[in-house]
Amino acid sequence: MGKKIKTAKEKVERGKEYPLEDAIGLVKESSFTKFDETVDMAVNLGIDAKKTDQMVRGAIVLPHGTGKNVRVVVFAKGEKEKEAREAGADYIGAEDLIEKIQKGWLEFDKAVATPDIMGLVGKLGKILGPRGLMPNPKLGTVTFDIAKAVKEIKAGKVEYKTEKAGVIHVPVGKVSFDKQKLIENAMVVIDSIIKAKPPTSKGKYLKKVAISSTMGPGIAIDVGKLTAAK
Repeated sequence: MGKKIKTAKEKVERGKEYPLEDAIGLVKESSFTKFDETVDMAVNLGIDAKKTDQMVRGAIVLPHGTGKNVRVVVFAKGEKEKEAREAGADYIGAEDLIEKIQKGWLEFDKAVATPDIMGLVGKLGKILGPRGLMPNPKLGTVTFDIAKAVKEIKAGKVEYKTEKAGVIHVPVGKVSFDKQKLIENAMVVIDSIIKAKPPTSKGKYLKKVAISSTMGPGIAIDVGKLTAAK
């Protein structure tokens, strides 16, 4: 494995910033694992991550999905349970589901809830919050339009937010994806992040962008060419 990692790194010129298309090509070329790796984009923003008014977060549906089968939990009652089931939700419930999670069950990737049940779901804050699984109205996961929320998540909706150092990590697909599909997914993410720029952010907003596969080396992207392409 060490030899394969070394070979992969040798394909990337240190210190060079690549056009997005070339960077994605290198990601595909340098992949050496037997599993279909996720392609992840890291975006370093010119914000003060300590200031709450400069927090950058959002959600976007990738045009070609993530390549991952996302398991969706829905907290709902009555007619909304039926709506969730028809939309393709994997697990649906209310008090019973909340109790199951409190006992340690966490075999899901995203959670959606109707607003009227959030009082109950709030009990799970300490469990779901740190894992980024808590339903959030700003991200469209607390809603009465359950069908739309579930279908978007299943279709490839990704959420993002800045971490402590002002960096955002977003999956943009799988190594097996056609190069053009990865480019289009990546550009949709970049466009969304640019639109989410806080009014209080000064100076250069997109500082650095890099792309990599799960096990592969990080490849720096030419930000100037990226924004020009957009």
